[in-house]
Amino acid sequence: MLTRRSLIATVLLAGVGPALAQAPATSEPLAILTAIYTRAAKGKGDGGGAFVIENKAAKAKYLSKALVALWAKADAHTRKGDVGPVDFDPVTNSQEPDVKSFKVDAEKMEADKAILAVTITEHRNDRKPADLIVRYDFVREAGSWRIDDIKGSSDGEAWSIRKMLTDSLKS
Repeated sequence: MLTRRSLIATVLLAGVGPALAQAPATSEPLAILTAIYTRAAKGKGDGGGAFVIENKAAKAKYLSKALVALWAKADAHTRKGDVGPVDFDPVTNSQEPDVKSFKVDAEKMEADKAILAVTITEHRNDRKPADLIVRYDFVREAGSWRIDDIKGSSDGEAWSIRKMLTDSLKS
């Protein structure tokens, strides 16, 4: 008789167990964004999320290798004394961060890619509803999830971090 315990033992002995254990945790991008926005919402919610991109170590922790490389290339292309290609806090989609609360939704989850949307509730409520949604493209690299693009809109105009960085190289 095949019991649940013997089935599990058979699966593990057959080598299927480790493959299952290495399957991507679909909650991992959700946990990453929840941690980022929980930190951004602390206090009066005005601390923002710039810590995600504040230095090379932070970028390496949160961003994909391709996005880090593109960002470094764009920074190197920026003239000394000029503002870089990203001159706002992309996590809060604002010059003046204001995060009262947030909601994270998984829009698409695959083994190596994910798209999640964060809807921000602010204290002041003076922006268009569409401007309060920030989307994150995640990729899985070397067993870890990393942000590969951040997208949103400002006054109804769409923006993408990857596009901003790429466009900055054209000037």
